[in-house]
Amino acid sequence: MSFMSPAGLTARNRGLLARLHQIDGPFTADDAASALQVPRPRAQRLVRYLADRGWLARVRRGVYVAVPLSATVPEEWRADVWRAAAQAYSPCYIAGWSACEHWGLTEQIFRDLMVVSARRIGFRKGEVQGTPVRIKVVDSARLFGTVGVWRGSERVDVSDPSRTVVDLLDDPSMGGGIRHVAEVLEEYFDGAHRDEELLLDYCERFGNRSVYKRLGYLLEALGLDEAGLIGICRDRMSSGVVPLDPGIDAAGARDSNWNLRVNARIDRVAA
Repeated sequence: MSFMSPAGLTARNRGLLARLHQIDGPFTADDAASALQVPRPRAQRLVRYLADRGWLARVRRGVYVAVPLSATVPEEWRADVWRAAAQAYSPCYIAGWSACEHWGLTEQIFRDLMVVSARRIGFRKGEVQGTPVRIKVVDSARLFGTVGVWRGSERVDVSDPSRTVVDLLDDPSMGGGIRHVAEVLEEYFDGAHRDEELLLDYCERFGNRSVYKRLGYLLEALGLDEAGLIGICRDRMSSGVVPLDPGIDAAGARDSNWNLRVNARIDRVAA
């Protein structure tokens, strides 16, 4: 690919590009219009022009980030995917397997970024500069249990370890399936992030009592010595029967103790 120089722009456009570089993080045409103090149609034409010439990178449709002027191959430069996704799907937080990777709850590496968003979008799979993104849409009231982590000069929300576990118990597909969720749960209870009181608080706030079924069942299946917590799960679980992993087609045998269709085998990971 050919090297691109700012000399390829007019002096006026170089000045506008310099002002766009002052925007902290990904931006839209509306943001550009505000920063440049020009009408939105003009800002939209400008950002498209600059993106087509490699001076702005499209993180997703309608969302851009300024490419550093020091980039020797602007076409290959990539923005921080967490920051870009946080802008593209705001309000949102990094979740599921991506949060597990961040907190050291798994050794597995996932190619896709997992995001929970309260933005009403008509799709559940996206892409940020070539990185696949899985999006779970929820009500804004579900955006709790997060912490801000620094990505360069910008804070991005990520589910804290206890909220991450509850998300996985509610929807095992966010953790790559119930078998991996079991591994994450075992790491959580064996590590420094363990917080039973907070975990139970999140379970209660979540409002889906199936999480108690999966939590109690997994604690028993993994042989974890958590009699008190297992008892609480049994007292709070709902009466209906649900699958251990809704993402698996197999029906599974019914476990009457936990009102679960056990459609996946759970083996203990830790020695």
